[in-house]
This record gives sequence, C-alpha cells and structure tokens, in this order.
Amino acid sequence: MTLHTDIPARTELERLIGARDPLSVSIYLPTSPVTQDAQADRIELKNLATEASRQFEAAGADRRTAEEIRESLDELVEDNRFWAEQARSLAVFAWSGGITTYRLPNQLTSLVEVGDRFYLKPLLRAVTFPQAAFVLALAGGAVRLVEVTRDGPPFTVDVPGLPKDAASAAGKSSIADRAPVGRIQGSEGQKVRLRQYARKIDQALRGVLTGLELPLIIAATEPLDAIYRSVNTYPHLAAPGITGSPEEATDAELAEAARPVLDQIYAQQLADVGELYDQRFAQGRASTDLVTIARAATFGAVGTLIVDIDEKLPGQVDEETGAITPAPDDATSYGVIDELARRTLQSGGQVLAVRTTEVPQNTPAAAIFRYPF
Repeated sequence: MTLHTDIPARTELERLIGARDPLSVSIYLPTSPVTQDAQADRIELKNLATEASRQFEAAGADRRTAEEIRESLDELVEDNRFWAEQARSLAVFAWSGGITTYRLPNQLTSLVEVGDRFYLKPLLRAVTFPQAAFVLALAGGAVRLVEVTRDGPPFTVDVPGLPKDAASAAGKSSIADRAPVGRIQGSEGQKVRLRQYARKIDQALRGVLTGLELPLIIAATEPLDAIYRSVNTYPHLAAPGITGSPEEATDAELAEAARPVLDQIYAQQLADVGELYDQRFAQGRASTDLVTIARAATFGAVGTLIVDIDEKLPGQVDEETGAITPAPDDATSYGVIDELARRTLQSGGQVLAVRTTEVPQNTPAAAIFRYPF
C-alpha cells in the first residue's frame, strides 16, 4: 500500500496564509490509499461540498461565485484519476479563482469551513511532522544513502566520493585478514579500518547534507553503528536507529522502518518543547491564556505556538490590538486559534500543530514568547 502525498512547501503555505477571498472554502476529510475505497471518500467530499453551499446561502453570498466554486468541487468528485492515488487525508481549498488540494499522511477528521480566509490549522500537522529523512544504510560490504521523501517514493541518493565498501576504503581486499595495522591487528585492526571507512563516508556525505536539517537515521549493526556515530559531523544525526543489517533491504523497506524512528524523533521534539515551555513560564515568557497569546501574536512576540488541531473557537481577532471577539460559527467568522497560528507564522515564529494531550496543560493553545509579554 503506497501513500501518495503532496505536502505544501513553505512558499505554498505562505500563499495560503496570505490569501483573502470573500468565499474561501476549506475542506478536510479522511481518505484511504486503497483505490477500491475511493467511492466512500468521494461521497464524503460531496456531502461536505453541500454543507459549504448551505453556508454560502446562509451568508447571502454572491450566487454566481458560489455556483462556480460548487462546480469545481463537483468536478473534483468526478475525477477518477485523482481518486486513484490517495493518502490518509485530503485537504481541499477552493475560492473564486480556483481549487487546490493536498494529500496528507496523517489521519484528520471531516470538516468544512467557509470564510474570507482558509482554515489551515489541520494542514499544519503535516507540516509540523513532514515524515522526511535520510537513511544511511551502512554495512561493511556496502553503503548507500536513501532519501525518504514526504511526497513520493524513497530513492538512493548519488553521493560523490562515497566508498564502495569497508575493504576498498582501507585499500584492502578484505578487512578480515590478519595483517597488522601498524602495531594493531585482529579485531582491533578491523575496528581501525572500519573507523577509516566511517570517516570517508562522513566526508562524502558533507557534500550532500551540509545546510540541510532533515534527520539522518542510521541502519546498521554493531560495531559499525557506534563507530559511525563517533566520527559523524552532521548535526541532525538521529539518536534512535534501524537495527539489523541493511544490505538486503530495499529502499522501500528502509523507508518503512524509518517511520517509527521519525515518530520517536518527533515525540522527543515535543517533549523538549514542553520542557522549554515550563522554563519560560517560570520566567514570564509563556502562556496558555488565549487573550494574552492573541495580543502577543499580533505584535510578533510569539516565538513558538503549540496548537490543538482539533479545537475550533469561532470568532475574530482585531488586526491592530489582537482583541478576541467570539462569534457564531458561520461564513462571517473564522477560527481564532487558526488566526493566531497565521500571525505567528507571518512574524517568523514556529507553529506546532498537535493533539490535545500534547499541548501544555491540555489547553487549545500554548505560546512561548520571544521576550516577557
């Protein structure tokens, strides 16, 4: 079973954040990567499109524009090729100028929002945890770098200067011979050659990985795993790794084995953010109070915002003061927490879209400020 995903890049996310249209429709629905299940997903999208039309009518929207948007949604429902390749969720954004979609790897609940801007908080979950990494498949007899992408199948990366194996890196036909390495021989000599091998791999990887921030996950057995970690210079080497020899594993199998490791990495990142929140709270630089967070986000004071992707508080946030005005959940309002996330991103802050239990104090939102606020 293959997940066909297309997660927005930063530039695409910024475009969605800044978009304004009197009739902006945001639809999220769970989908199945199994093509035979697509009919149920189509029906769900059609039902959500009907709800969007109801909200249009209740808001007294321009009928022609509303009909054009509904037609574009109906065309998507009928697109057989589109439904043949899906992931676990689908995000649909429609407006008077067109329609755009993103297939997402995480499971989202069905919802539809109509307003003058797109509802982006559920989409941010996929951006928060992109499920992308490099896997270094490392063995004495072979080494390769596999890129696990968020949008497509994994593939082996061409790394100039990457040694073929441990023996060739040491200039030997085999590292198992008994010839001494200086005054060292036997198992100690093998470790010396493996360390030479690891250093040459690390040097070759610098040309590919320098400047990147994706996790590097090692797939190796001992002692190579420990030896490589001792010489590695890439700052984003993952602490957990993939156990067992990777020589016979396909790129797809390595990618599948990398998913649980990525989950561990993301869990640790959230734990680190939680610890930082506690430290900053004691310093007067963190809060779960929405009124305070709204003011801080409006003035660009939020460095990190943690939001519950399932919580929706309809209302409006004043553009100048950040004052929150609750409102009915209709086409004239929008999600307050979604708007706080938008303002945080626009000011260069970080937004982590998580589940309720992952937000400090189990609140709808928590913020770490750049300075006491």
